[in-house]
Amino acid sequence: MNEHMYKMIEIVGSSPESIERAIQNGIEQLSKTAPQHTWCEVGEIHARLDNGKISAYQVRLKVATTL
Repeated sequence: MNEHMYKMIEIVGSSPESIERAIQNGIEQLSKTAPQHTWCEVGEIHARLDNGKISAYQVRLKVATTL
């Protein structure tokens, strides 16, 4: 079995559409500057409320790169 070491960073993705789109937006933006990430962990999920309705989603992601 190969041993790996990972560097973790934390980002927050957002979207007015869905939780899934918020995750994808965060990863897509990160990949523009640092494309070598290997996996992510989905953490906290938040929703912005306006007039009693959800207007945006935010998802905290821990993203790993193999060192």
